[in-house]
Amino acid sequence: MFSLTVAALVFGVIFLAELPDKTALASLMLGTRYRASYVFAGVAAAFAVHVALAIAAGSLLTLLPHRLLEVIVGLAFVVGAAMLLLKKDDGEEEVARPADQSFWKVSGAGFTLILVAEFGDLTQIMTANLAARYGDPLSVGVGATLGLWAVAGLGIVGGRALMKRVPLALITKVAALVMLVLAGFSLYGAAVG
Repeated sequence: MFSLTVAALVFGVIFLAELPDKTALASLMLGTRYRASYVFAGVAAAFAVHVALAIAAGSLLTLLPHRLLEVIVGLAFVVGAAMLLLKKDDGEEEVARPADQSFWKVSGAGFTLILVAEFGDLTQIMTANLAARYGDPLSVGVGATLGLWAVAGLGIVGGRALMKRVPLALITKVAALVMLVLAGFSLYGAAVG
């Protein structure tokens, strides 16, 4: 059963967590060098793979006893918030520019960059935790995928303009606050059983 509420919540959490991440910068760099639709196709495919892996991991977590699962999910949200608040800026990463700018070469470069750079990333871990928390892999998967795609699209089309209007530090703090609230709900659920 698909839950629009769960999908919307997951979209918000993942969008805010990914926005200050290197994906927006990588998407921006690729989007300025290549055809935007080609870049987005590769990046979107890589994110779909990441979400599928995260959902599978989150589904395995649901096999744990409920209280233990709530504690693990709550602590993971606290760690995620701390990672956002304590993260140092990595700066821009250089992307190898393929000589051939065909669809397959450009989308392949975008796919490879995101697949490697985002493996085990905060949002992949958060997606697994949200899948475990809500026990709704479809809603979590849709929300997470759309959140990641939205960040990539913003990065490709208008990353610089957004960063001029909204301070990155504010986005990071809001994402951390949302994660702390989710941690509170999970830990409260574990305490009251």
